[in-house]
Amino acid sequence: MSFMNPTQEKIGQILKQAGNIAIVGLSDKSDRISYIVAYTIQRRGYRIIPVNPAASGTEILGEMCYASLKDIPDNVDIVNVFRRSEYCAEVAREAAEIGAKVLWLQQGIISEEAAEIAAENGMIAIMDRCIKVEDAVSVRDPR
Repeated sequence: MSFMNPTQEKIGQILKQAGNIAIVGLSDKSDRISYIVAYTIQRRGYRIIPVNPAASGTEILGEMCYASLKDIPDNVDIVNVFRRSEYCAEVAREAAEIGAKVLWLQQGIISEEAAEIAAENGMIAIMDRCIKVEDAVSVRDPR
């Protein structure tokens, strides 16, 4: 059976219930898409947690950056991924280890293996969708 993203209604529910969103591959460069998306969703009221080994120990958008998901001391609801598809299965395994509820692969990123890992570990998988756009479309109430 081929992968299908949750319905628009379900995505809206996921976003309304989300607290901490770990952003894997978040760049500290303000002209990068990952930074722009993180900045926007942070301004909408979500707490972002940067994950980038190259920037570990520094702050991005006022939040401490971690080398890996396993290093985050807080609970994570959504793991939002800005990595190439071939790295997503490993991110999915790490997301499962920390008890994340949702594995979200950004627009243009598809990994059937990561989606299977997510499903096997009780996570909801969303692929090839931009969290910033989905929040604007699905979450009608401004945060």
